[in-house]
Amino acid sequence: MHLIELLKQLDTNIFLSINGLHTSFFDGFMYAVSVKFTWIPLYVSVLYVLIKQWKKEAIWLVLALVLCIVISDQVASGLLKHLVKRLRPSHADDLRGLVHLVRDYSGGMYGFASSHASNTVGFALLSSLILKQRNYTFAIFSWAIITSYSRIYLGVHYPGDILGGALIGSLAALLCYWILKRYRSAQLVHNNERTTAEFDKTIPVWVLGLIFFGIIAYSIFIF
Repeated sequence: MHLIELLKQLDTNIFLSINGLHTSFFDGFMYAVSVKFTWIPLYVSVLYVLIKQWKKEAIWLVLALVLCIVISDQVASGLLKHLVKRLRPSHADDLRGLVHLVRDYSGGMYGFASSHASNTVGFALLSSLILKQRNYTFAIFSWAIITSYSRIYLGVHYPGDILGGALIGSLAALLCYWILKRYRSAQLVHNNERTTAEFDKTIPVWVLGLIFFGIIAYSIFIF
């Protein structure tokens, strides 16, 4: 068996193992995690901290985050999905009847690379490089990992799709951070020395916790 075929088979086996471990609770949990609108309060809280800390200079940080997401999303979904044309497991004929789907959600036709993974990892890496907060870094990467994992659980991505998306998001974040350091370094360092209330710095972490609490409640009582 050729190496490529071996890797594809391994990717499929890992996918089936993860996708097969489903319960009614986690069906609701992963479904809610995967909905992008669920995380709007998180983005708003990060925006608040950036403005609170950097004032007018925050516009450059926001633009960098937006650029990071645009690059991540367009490379993953706008470019690679149509170049590679790898069917999602939810659309693969050889996996028909083997994939567990939640509420018949199957996504688009092609899956490589995962834009969920590229966008969340890109946002997590760039925002953590900007904020330089240990608790935030741990929380935001936990969010990115759980969100990426949910795509395998829901049956719409192979692990390889997730790894490809994570790589794209990481490279986009590093590129945007390099641009920030190259052209706005003095302002970022100067404003990062300002004293901001500790509560303000932890707002995104608390917001993440509250969102996950709401998702758990949704999974138990509503879904």
